[in-house]
Parts: sequence; C-alpha cells; structure tokens
Amino acid sequence: MARILIVDDDASMRLALAEVLRKGGFEATTADGADGALRELSDAPHALLVSDMRMPGTSGRELLREVRSRHPGLPVVMMTAYGTVEDAVAAMKAGAREFLTKPFSPRDLLHVVEDILRDPAPPSPLDADARDAHGDDAATAGAPPAAIDRRIVSRSPAMARVLEIADAVAASRAPVLVQGESGTGKELLARYLHERGPWRAQPFVAVNCAALPRELLESELFGHERGAFTGAVARKLGKFELAQHGTILLDEISEMEPALQAKLLRVLQEREIDRVGGSRPIPMAARVVATTNRDLRAMVATGAFRRDLYYRLHVVPIALPALRERPEDIELLVSHFAARFAGARKPSFEASALARLREHAWPGNIRELEHVVERAVLLARGNAIDGDELQIDDEPERPAPAAAVSGLAGRTVHEVERELIFATLKRTNNNRSHAARMLGISVRTLRNKLAEYRGAGLLEAGA
Repeated sequence: MARILIVDDDASMRLALAEVLRKGGFEATTADGADGALRELSDAPHALLVSDMRMPGTSGRELLREVRSRHPGLPVVMMTAYGTVEDAVAAMKAGAREFLTKPFSPRDLLHVVEDILRDPAPPSPLDADARDAHGDDAATAGAPPAAIDRRIVSRSPAMARVLEIADAVAASRAPVLVQGESGTGKELLARYLHERGPWRAQPFVAVNCAALPRELLESELFGHERGAFTGAVARKLGKFELAQHGTILLDEISEMEPALQAKLLRVLQEREIDRVGGSRPIPMAARVVATTNRDLRAMVATGAFRRDLYYRLHVVPIALPALRERPEDIELLVSHFAARFAGARKPSFEASALARLREHAWPGNIRELEHVVERAVLLARGNAIDGDELQIDDEPERPAPAAAVSGLAGRTVHEVERELIFATLKRTNNNRSHAARMLGISVRTLRNKLAEYRGAGLLEAGA
C-alpha cells in the first residue's frame, strides 16, 4: 500500500484529503508545515508528497526545493487556492509533477495520484536529447535568433514567455487551453508541448472540431462498437483511445456542440470514455490540449460554451501573441520560410521588401506571412526580391457602398446572405476559416450553410 504525505496548514483540509486517499486504497500521513513534513519523510519512506503552496513560515515552494535536495526521487504535487499560470510555472520549474487548484474534487486528487504512481519517475522534459533537439531557451529581443524547435522560431520576448510556460508544464497531465487568433501557430504549440514532455514517444492525435460534421464527431472522438448505428460494420477506436498515453489536440474547441461538450466534461472528470454503443467505460490516459481563436470567456457569459468545461480546460491557459505583437520576428520568419521554399536557391529579401512586410498588419498572422513568402520565392525573377514583387492584400475590409446596399431592395435575406457568402469565399480563395472570420460567423455555421446550398442544388457537390 503506497504511503502518501499530505502537507497543509489547514487541519480540515488535511483530514479531508487523507480520508479521500485512504478510501482510494492508499496509506496517508499528514503534516501541518514544512518542518513536520521533512520529519515524516525522514522517519518512513513515502511514495508521494502532496503539499499546499502557500503556508505560514516555510512555503510549499521552499519545501519543494528542500525535498528535491533531500529526496530527489520523490514525486511532489502542489496545491493552491490562488491558482495562476505563474504559480503553475513556478511549481513545475521547481520540480513538481502536478499542480492542483483548490477546490478540486476527490476524484481529481485520486486521478493525479494514480497517474503518478503508475509512472513515478518519468524522464525530464528538459533532458539532454530534448535540449539537443529544441534548444535550451527562447531567444529574446536583441539576442541571436534561436530555433526553439524545428517549427517554432522566435526572438520575441512575448513568445519566450509562452515557451517558458510550455516548458514548465510539458511534463504535467493538466489540460492546456491555447488561445490565439487564426494563423498564430496554436497547433504548433500543442505539438511543442507534446514533444517537450516525457510522453513524446507516444501518439499525438489532432482533431479539428469544426471540420467534422456533428453527427460524426462523437464517433470520431470516442469510437463505436460494431452495430452501434447504421453503417457501423466494425468496431472503431476513437481519437482518445488512439492518443492513449500521449496527447490529443482538440482544435477549435469552441465549435463543439453543447451535447458533446457535456460528454467531454465527463471524460475530463472521470478519466474514462464510452464508445458509442459500448457497454463499459474505457480508462483515458491522454493529455488534452484544446485550442480556440474565439473568446471562450465571452461564450461562457452568453451560454454558448459550458462554464464547467471552460474551467476544466482552463487549468493552464496560454495566450499566443498575434504577429503584429511580435514585429521583431517578421524578418526571422521570412528567412525561415524562404529557406524552406527555395530549395537549392538562396533568395534574399531586399530592404524595400522587408520594409513593406514590417508595415503590413498581418490579419492572417504567421500563416499569411508564410503564404506571402512562398508566393514571392516561387514567382521571383531572380534571387533578390524587392517590395514590388510581393503580393500582399493591403486593402482594408470596407463596407459595401451605398449604391450596392440600395440595390438589395426587393430581394430576400436568404438570397443576399448566399451571395455574400459566395463572394467572400471567392475573395479568400475558398479559405473557409478566413471567410468565416470576415463574415463574423463560426466555421461550423459556414459549413452548415454550404451544405444547405449544396442540398438545394445551388452549389456543386465538390465545392
């Protein structure tokens, strides 16, 4: 029976947590502070330490440092009622295995304990081969550019802070919510988290919640049994099972239907999934990273996104800066993309080209910059690219002129809506994400509209 030490200056909290652990099949000892904790650890071997972060006298963070010195193999879980990203980063950097924000449920504690005891000493996410593959630190302004990993390149202080957080929590199973505008590299950051963690040899599975029809998303996520519905001719493993012991990315989580939000909440709470048509739950041991380009807090306020799910995902929030907030990275990224697309050639961007690139607002962020550089390299007449050779949409979005508005009279709203959607898709070269952003609707809504037009014969089947 594994012995676990609970350290908290609140007597009622100590007793409650000890009782939860005993009912879960563990032996629990308690201490009201750092001195008592160190005595307990000296008196008897323990499998795990669970400590409050903020205590009178010696803090939990100081206790963590002392434990790491005296008992380097002992895993530690830190708790706090004042959970912030800074607290999580500090705890993880100091060597904590997990970070729990009070109040948490008994099941949360047991899940964390069971996960750690199954794998009590994973390799550090910053071990030697990881450092060799990714570089030790984010580059800062004025420093030589650093390739943080083969896809994330930056010298921006804002990105350095993002990667510091990612490095600190990479070894944790805590859910991460990555928020940022379209094109900022949210999926790349999710992959970075996976590759920096001790489970990087396990699968990384990405699911675009906006791209899958809602009737298929549940089966894609959780799998189904043979005969569960018409067409289910064989058992199918869902994305959560395929990502076991690795990472599952839920991209565009804001587009998930409310009914599926409730099922995802249960997965995060219970750490188990139910296949469609299945008769028994299946343990879930994947790390969840969710991304969104929308304001989830505002969606919670309007009832469009579940509040309880938001807080489950918001354990470690990471906000990716827009490209306009990291201008020092533009020239570095241009060089990076040019090298990727040029092959054996070595194109250079002249001062006029770089000046124009720095002046652009980049509403499409890094993805837009990448496409601009690719076009410039492919169409360049020589190896020196000047400002006139760049194809950048510098024209701001403008409202329709009055004459165009007056010509709408006598037409139905559905007709005008359809023509507006088609015109916007044409302008964005059928980039649905960009078109949806211009239209002020979600990608899911746009997809449903197109399906409606296709069903009515107003759109070709492959369009």
